[in-house]
Amino acid sequence: MNTKLTLNLDKTVIEEAKQYAKSRQISLSKLIETYLSSLSKPQQNEIEITPLVQSLSGVIEMEKEIDQKELYGQYLIEKYK
Repeated sequence: MNTKLTLNLDKTVIEEAKQYAKSRQISLSKLIETYLSSLSKPQQNEIEITPLVQSLSGVIEMEKEIDQKELYGQYLIEKYK
C-alpha cells in the first residue's frame, strides 16, 4: 500500500535528485523508497566467499614477511646497473 509523504528539502537538492533519478530512468519516489528501504536492512559486513575461491585458498605458499621496500630497492639496483 502506497502512502503519501511530504518532505521539506532545499530546492537545489530536489532538482539534483530529480536529475539523478531521471538519468537512471526511475522516479524520484522510487529512488527515495529504495534508499529508505536499504537503511532498514541489516548491513552485511562480511563478503561471501564462493566455494571455488575457498577451495583455492592456501594453494600458493607465500614467503613470510615480504619487505616490499627492500624488493623494490633491489629491482631498482638491477634496473640501473
